[in-house]
Amino acid sequence: MSTLTARATNLDTIGVTLLQQVDPTLNGSGVRVAQAEGTESDLDRNAFEVIPSQVGQSASFFTYINSSNATSSAYPNTLGLGSSHATSVAGNFYGRNGPVYLGVATNVSHVDNYEAGNFFNNRIDPNTAISAAIVNQSFLFDAVYQAQVDTNYDNYVASHKTLFVNGAGNSGSISTNPPATSYNCIAVGVTDGNSSYGPTADGRSKPDITSPGSGATSFSTPYVSGAAAVLVQAAARNDAGSGTSSTATNPITIKALLLNGAIKPADWTNGPVTPLDARYGAGIVNVFNSWKQLKGGLHTSNETTTVTSGNAHPPGASVSNQPSLLGWNHGAISTTTSQDKIIHYYFNLTNSNPCTFTATLVWNRQNNQSAINNLDLFLYNTGNNNLVLSSTSAVDNVEHLFLPQLAPGRYDLQVLKRGSATQVSTSETYALAFEMFCVKLNLAVTNGNLALAWTNSPTGFRLVSAASLNPPALWTTVGNAVVMTNGLNLVSVPITTTNQFFRLQRP
Repeated sequence: MSTLTARATNLDTIGVTLLQQVDPTLNGSGVRVAQAEGTESDLDRNAFEVIPSQVGQSASFFTYINSSNATSSAYPNTLGLGSSHATSVAGNFYGRNGPVYLGVATNVSHVDNYEAGNFFNNRIDPNTAISAAIVNQSFLFDAVYQAQVDTNYDNYVASHKTLFVNGAGNSGSISTNPPATSYNCIAVGVTDGNSSYGPTADGRSKPDITSPGSGATSFSTPYVSGAAAVLVQAAARNDAGSGTSSTATNPITIKALLLNGAIKPADWTNGPVTPLDARYGAGIVNVFNSWKQLKGGLHTSNETTTVTSGNAHPPGASVSNQPSLLGWNHGAISTTTSQDKIIHYYFNLTNSNPCTFTATLVWNRQNNQSAINNLDLFLYNTGNNNLVLSSTSAVDNVEHLFLPQLAPGRYDLQVLKRGSATQVSTSETYALAFEMFCVKLNLAVTNGNLALAWTNSPTGFRLVSAASLNPPALWTTVGNAVVMTNGLNLVSVPITTTNQFFRLQRP
């Protein structure tokens, strides 16, 4: 498969192709980004630069910053050498070649291309602000430096609200290295290679998310960085509603939306105290799904209650419900040393069929702190006050709920902050993203063919068929062309004289 074909397939997989069909203006426009690159070898210590012509961008599109902190906006220059690694990363992040979109965020406003050592020593370690909103990093530090590197990056994010997206590594073993281990960054695995996986040495779930990437996390990471740039662009222009840009562009909101829009592979799994899959994180990034959840709007909570620390916290007394089944919130939650605080979001599912439910809670490790506040996520059935699902990790700053079959009913999604004498602070800022959906496959007869249709949002479904439902039913992908029109996916299938059974499958 050619590189161009592989990239096109990857863009289909992560929702970029569909997003461009729905809104071609979503391309990272107006967002300044950075790319920090390690040198390729000891022989070429200055080989860190993206080659502009190979990614369809002009030299003036870049500012190159080398190990001596010298800068240039010309290429070639005397600061360093072109890097094939940096150029391939750039191709997936923001590269373009005429009308063919090779990257996710082809129209970002500018790229600051740093030599990695300089970037850490002169920006991250001294906590010096940069202009970029998103930083892509495909390099790793040795694991022995995890505590210090994590602290440096976490303090930087807490101070400057910059979003860092880091490759998790390619060891094929439990060996995620810093800076991917940082609490406040996004760690990216790769679906088509030997990605490093979690947990971290201190028991946290990493990576946060995955993507295809030609077998290496160096090249899956820029797909996620590009998706983040697109979401920042959409948030900045208030796609989530008037006045939402200030909170929607916050890194924890973008992180929550990216994780919550991810598609689960068939063997994805998590547990109450392990919020993310050790291999896939929240799943495979899908920028279209995340954008649709962003557009679902900011939704404040319905009710706030308190209980004595450690006590039961069933649904409250509010009869109000959220006006939408998808969206997000960026809020704050406060506790005392002896009380837990619970923020309630109520949902009424009136569908006749079960729905898929996903919710993601994100908060940061605060500046100059060694620990984090303890937040948890719960889903209760208000009809019987029974707990349906929980995510209660004591070490992660992400909580994640996923249920593919949620029955009709009324539910209470709870964000809980534990109050204790050891809490980092009485108040914590958090971002919550949520989605509940039920996709129905519709069938009609048109011109002697079966016309099958389903909504294009959320995406990630494929049409499969079987000749019999007798176990074991053999489901195969329907290869007929999918046409998108008026928000629907349409497939036309010839009518046969034998039995035909169809369903949607995700993934």
